[in-house]
Amino acid sequence: MRTDIEGVAFDLDGTLYPNYRLNIRLIPFAVKELPLLYAFGKTRIVIREEQEAGLTQYDNFYQHQADITAKMLNAPAEQTKEKIERLIYRGWEPLFKKIDIFQGVKETLLAFHNSGYKLGLLSDFPPEKKLEYLGISEHWDAVYCSEYAGVLKPHSLPFTKLAQQMNLPPEKILYVGNSVSYDVAGAKEAGMKTAWIRTFPFNIAGAAEDYVKTTWFSKFLPEIRLKKGPKPDFSFNYYRQLFDYMLH
Repeated sequence: MRTDIEGVAFDLDGTLYPNYRLNIRLIPFAVKELPLLYAFGKTRIVIREEQEAGLTQYDNFYQHQADITAKMLNAPAEQTKEKIERLIYRGWEPLFKKIDIFQGVKETLLAFHNSGYKLGLLSDFPPEKKLEYLGISEHWDAVYCSEYAGVLKPHSLPFTKLAQQMNLPPEKILYVGNSVSYDVAGAKEAGMKTAWIRTFPFNIAGAAEDYVKTTWFSKFLPEIRLKKGPKPDFSFNYYRQLFDYMLH
């Protein structure tokens, strides 16, 4: 058992369940609401670019996001904000009732909990209902959404907020995620140790902006994304490997 780590925190989308299982169910939405999805993805790029330029912690993140998206769609901001909330934030949540998590997730979370590790979760999208529908709402010491902090990954602030809620110094936390550029980079910037789960990276829900920002080909090569960001402390393909890394 690793004694240098006192808590393990996780990303959600693409980390605790395979992205493709959600994406299949999102196809009708993507076809019907392609302009909104595309504009929403571009908006998230703009917000991350603003963050890189030092413009962070907006007074109302959701309103700012809606204002940018509405401008791209040439639509009223309040109507756009309502559509994002209804169709994206809340509209996708019931789909998680039919999605299976990765094999070994429940056993790993329970084993970590029983071994005394604190458990945290940080997602770019509100995670509470998703965890309930996925059947893994137990054992968490802290559950946080980066948007609550007014920023998106890879900004370090949400990771710092999560560490505070876990009541642990960042250097005592191992953060597990499927994105090197968002999860590993942000967690390392906050001072956490990192673990990268190598999974199929195609993800509508968690990173719509990738469809605008990267080429189709690079999305199918996780190694390309790894070269673009910092190196994780540990990489794994199956949860049994993470289990062994922490407990053996």
